[in-house]
Amino acid sequence: MDEYNRFVDWEKMDVTVQSQDPKELSCTEFQELKQLARQGYWAKNHSLRAKVYHKLINNIPCRTVTPDANVYRDIVVKIIGKRSSSSLPLPEFVDNSLVPTYCLNAEGIGAVRKIILCVANQFPDISFCPALPSVTALLLHYSRDEAECFEKVCRILACNDPSKRLIDQTFLAFESSCMTFGDLVNKYCQAAHKLMVAVSEDVLEVYSDWQRWLFGELPMVYIARVFDVFLVEGYKVLYRVALALLKFFHKVRAGQPKESDNVQQDIRSFVRDIAKSVTPERLLEKAFAIRLFSRKEIQLLQMANEKALQQKGITVKQKRQNVHLAVHAENFKSEIVSVKEMRDIWSWIPERFALCQPLLLFTTLEHGCSLNRFYSHSEGHEPTLLLIKTTAKEVCGAFLSTDWSERRRGGNKLSFFGTGECFVFRLQPEVERYEWVIIKHPELAMSVSEPENHASGSSSTLSSSSIPADPSDRLSPFLSARHFNLPSKTASMFMAGSSECIIIGGGDGQALYLDADLNHGRTSHCDTFNNQPLCSESFQISVLEVWGFRD
Repeated sequence: MDEYNRFVDWEKMDVTVQSQDPKELSCTEFQELKQLARQGYWAKNHSLRAKVYHKLINNIPCRTVTPDANVYRDIVVKIIGKRSSSSLPLPEFVDNSLVPTYCLNAEGIGAVRKIILCVANQFPDISFCPALPSVTALLLHYSRDEAECFEKVCRILACNDPSKRLIDQTFLAFESSCMTFGDLVNKYCQAAHKLMVAVSEDVLEVYSDWQRWLFGELPMVYIARVFDVFLVEGYKVLYRVALALLKFFHKVRAGQPKESDNVQQDIRSFVRDIAKSVTPERLLEKAFAIRLFSRKEIQLLQMANEKALQQKGITVKQKRQNVHLAVHAENFKSEIVSVKEMRDIWSWIPERFALCQPLLLFTTLEHGCSLNRFYSHSEGHEPTLLLIKTTAKEVCGAFLSTDWSERRRGGNKLSFFGTGECFVFRLQPEVERYEWVIIKHPELAMSVSEPENHASGSSSTLSSSSIPADPSDRLSPFLSARHFNLPSKTASMFMAGSSECIIIGGGDGQALYLDADLNHGRTSHCDTFNNQPLCSESFQISVLEVWGFRD
């Protein structure tokens, strides 16, 4: 262990890593490495972890010219000069990030700043990398000298394998990862997300902290365990652990009075003091129990969010727009929902669309109760938001991911389309969002005047022509049947429209049916499980609105 203790303050270090007998790691198979990393095989032996890190980082595919330890020895004196390490300014691209000391001694704390400045000299293309101080400090614990740590950091930054994403190095990549995390929270941590919406003015501002939870606030013994798995499995591990942290925070926070008016600070404090409530083993166990999207699906979602940011011109750091302020109180007027309720809906929609402002496209109060006019005003807009108020004062609606013009692909037949980003919700009498499923009850369409005309709407006979093609300009992880192991014939059964009716599939067995005169509707909820129905099984519409998304 002697060769790797130069920068370590052993009084701060977990005592268990000092007393374990040395082990060797001979396996090279990915699946075996994955299991050993998750089990913490090298976590209790400082020297073994250092050797494993060296091996894993050396195996990262890198650019042809990647700075190594010799480069550091050549440039460090020129860049640092005679300045004191503690007074060295950090490059702007770390965005005033915390520089964790973890279990470093005084020499190690100073060395972190020297290494970061030398990295900045060799990577002029890095424009935003707030995780770099934490990664550098962590790796310094497992390096024999500064030059070796520099080389490890450089290899991580210089990775050129497009399928192996490691650390965000631009504001566009960082911001889209925050949006992607928000999308994942919305799907996998709905109870926590509901709490965030209730106690924060801007949920994306809270979720933009997700990397800081890991690379800044998380104690040394925890981030080291996370990093063990990260080096083997990649970026997806970071999402998993951040989701688990949020789940644990919600569990501890639920039912307790607010500690402060700033939930962002509350989460940071919880993560810093996580040892009081959760062990590293329990954190990883929770993280890997989440049945997350595949790496490819997350990559598609990230691409969609990056594209949305680019279209908005948001590619460099700027003062963050409060996402909830996309619904401007002075410009918003609905006969169905309040500004507060619309902002709640905005917190549910995919993050890339939450950058837009709502635009009223159709209302029965102005355009009348005509399905044809509903289509004519809604077509050409994607996505759209449907809001309904019943004569019984119930309020429900749906987020619809696909342009209503797709219904024409089925000709005169009732055709099904849409993507898995569709969902239905209820605002009155109680708020409830229903997770998406395919339309489970296409037989609702049979209630219109001539059932035989719509027989093809059933899942068993739906023709492939009614399934929309994948437009090249639409990036979404929900466009392909295989993403959710759905049979291809039912993969697009989220929305349905004809000249005589509209059907929208919700979650937990919920489905919404509207007839052609837009006066009456009904719901199907025979598969609900401990959930209240969307609204009355049969209802009369008081007002119906369709909203689009304006840049």
